[in-house]
Amino acid sequence: MDQRSDQSTGTRQLVLATRNEHKRREFAGLLDGWEILALPDDVTLPPEDGETFAANALGKARAAAAATGIAAIADDSGISARALGGAPGVRSARFAGENASDEDNLDKLIRKVGATDDAAVEYVCAIAYVEPGRAAVEQVFEGRCSGTLIDERRGTGGFGYDPAVVPDDYDDGRTMAELGQDEKDAISHRGRAARDLARWLAGPESD
Repeated sequence: MDQRSDQSTGTRQLVLATRNEHKRREFAGLLDGWEILALPDDVTLPPEDGETFAANALGKARAAAAATGIAAIADDSGISARALGGAPGVRSARFAGENASDEDNLDKLIRKVGATDDAAVEYVCAIAYVEPGRAAVEQVFEGRCSGTLIDERRGTGGFGYDPAVVPDDYDDGRTMAELGQDEKDAISHRGRAARDLARWLAGPESD
């Protein structure tokens, strides 16, 4: 695989197909030893209209790799409620409408799940890796984190649906938004997918 390096520093680089600085910093912390580059302003990403998280992530990574000539990664993630047949899924960011806020989306999910007797939810993250060129390498890594949706909000450390999701991995009743960053990274859907990516990038010698 092409683990692209900056010749002057030896730094291995990946371009992240997002302009979200919070997410870039998060990936930089999860992928130790890699410089995570922000997406250049002149690169246009495709719409996230795929039927799966993997399809959306691949579309963005392909576009970023083709435009920059650097191996690219992209993620798509969301939450699925068992009682809603997996919804909101790929529509998690716009569950309550195209211009919905995080608060709007969470309000709707609590309302709809609360009308059922099943509060089980699962976060899903797909991270795509794409190398540029005719013989491009493509890989997708998926991580999951299951939990229970509650009807109150607690904590300030997360975003999106985090304040109302109690993860199954801890037994103290804290929501995702009440966890420390290291605790969250250890169990989160994105953390799990990123660790799988990191192991793959490191190659067989990491096994």
